[in-house]
Amino acid sequence: MLSPGPPRPTVGIRDVAALARVSPTTVSNVLSGNRPVSSATRERVEWAIEQLGYRPNLSARNLRLRQGGLIAVAVPEIDVPYFAELISHVVQDARERGYTVLVDQTNGRLEAERFVLSGMNPGMVDGIIFSPLGIQRAEYETRRDTTPLVLLGERITGAGLDHVAIDNVAAVADAIGYLVQQGHRRIAAIGHQDPRGGGTAPQRTEGYRQALDRARIPYDAALVVHTKKYHRRDGAVATAELLDRGVDVDAIFAYNDLLALGAIHTLHERGLRVPEDVAVIGMDDIDDGRYSTPTLSTIAPDKPTIARTALDLLLDRMAGESQAPRQIVIPHTLVVRNSS
Repeated sequence: MLSPGPPRPTVGIRDVAALARVSPTTVSNVLSGNRPVSSATRERVEWAIEQLGYRPNLSARNLRLRQGGLIAVAVPEIDVPYFAELISHVVQDARERGYTVLVDQTNGRLEAERFVLSGMNPGMVDGIIFSPLGIQRAEYETRRDTTPLVLLGERITGAGLDHVAIDNVAAVADAIGYLVQQGHRRIAAIGHQDPRGGGTAPQRTEGYRQALDRARIPYDAALVVHTKKYHRRDGAVATAELLDRGVDVDAIFAYNDLLALGAIHTLHERGLRVPEDVAVIGMDDIDDGRYSTPTLSTIAPDKPTIARTALDLLLDRMAGESQAPRQIVIPHTLVVRNSS
């Protein structure tokens, strides 16, 4: 029988620091992501970790911080591609930092969102990344639970919490401005919802109106179609309604990519060519849009950066940071494909 040989010496954080020629604190910052580290330094530390086979003692770290290494991500609908793709980025980023992610679906129901706002089951998770739909500002301001929480999505001014979002007004204005430059004047907007409910729709409608004003195109309420939800079927039905009313339309901006894909489906069924007869632009840059026929033009939020920024803010709060709430606006890009 082969002898197991002498035990392999334990590799510690100081060994990694010595090989990478940095301080142990810098190695800790690379592992936790709680402090900014230059790309060159990060590469050296990661190289040293790989060379030495270092594995951080997550149990000890979590015990010191009184944390279990579990964070939650709560979104309205897990099966909506935008949220599924965003969650995937959060899970990957969190795993690299030694955390496991619990995913919760609220379906936009107020009681489910209040459960998230209350910290879920006390002590179950160390922090929460939350994309709400129905909760109003007053409930954030009177929140008693102390579980670190970061909001995603629309800005709720004065909520007193860290917040990560894109500029919806500017993003939609970019899409409409592009359609105007292409010569379109009868641009429909699909996805409007009651502004009293807050959230995405009012901001996107505002971006639509501002872009029309800048182009000196009169706002026509007949071109704005309400949808209850943002699924493919809603886009298909809304486009059929638009056509059945005999509204003259030469382009459609859909408030998300699923609505846009539904719109394209109806346009094809009605014998209209995309983009020759009606151009279509969506929003979210979901993977489906790269493989639709035609491929879908869209507004692309930087999902990896949204996920990483939300996690950075959350880990700061979990580590006891006491600075004022931060409102981070993430860049977006207009991606022009075959549908426009």
